[in-house]
Amino acid sequence: MLNRVILMGRLVSDPELKTTGTGISVTSFRIAVDRSYVKSGEERKADFFDIVCWRNSAEFVCRYFGKGSMIAVDGQLQSRTYQAKDGTNRYVVEVVADSVSFTGERRENAGGYGNQSYGGSQSYGGQSYGGNQSYQAVPQAQIPDAPASYQSGSNADFQDMPLDDDLPF
Repeated sequence: MLNRVILMGRLVSDPELKTTGTGISVTSFRIAVDRSYVKSGEERKADFFDIVCWRNSAEFVCRYFGKGSMIAVDGQLQSRTYQAKDGTNRYVVEVVADSVSFTGERRENAGGYGNQSYGGSQSYGGQSYGGNQSYQAVPQAQIPDAPASYQSGSNADFQDMPLDDDLPF
C-alpha cells in the first residue's frame, strides 16, 4: 500500500514548539498551497493543510520557518479522532511529516541554508542539529557550499563523444 504526500506551500502562522510529557518535541502548523488552475476573472484559490512534525524536524521548523515562509513537506496522511473540550468528538486528517525542506527562498532573519532538507540529525559548521539542544545560528562563512551544477557551466566543460558504432548500449 502507498501513503505518500508531497506538498509545497506557505506557513499560515508561526509554528510553536511544544513538548510532550515524555520530553518529545512536536509542532503543528497549517500551510496554504495554491491551486494550479485559475478560472478567468477570479483570484487564485488555495487549499489549507495541517502538518505535524516530531522531534528534530519540529525543532528545525520552529527555528527556521515563520509565517509566510515557503516550505516543502514530505510525509504521510494520518487520520485521528479526539474529544474536544466541549465534549464533542472531532475527526481530523493531517500530514505527519517525514522530512521538511527549504524551497530556495532565503529568509534574511532566519539564517537559512538554501535548499537543504531535514529529516533527521544534521550538522553544519560543527553545530549539531539533533536531540534536545539549544540552537544557535551558524555564521554564513561556515555554511557548506552547494554542489556544482551543470546549469552554471558552459559547453566548454564537456567533451565531444567520438562517433563510432561501438557504443555499449
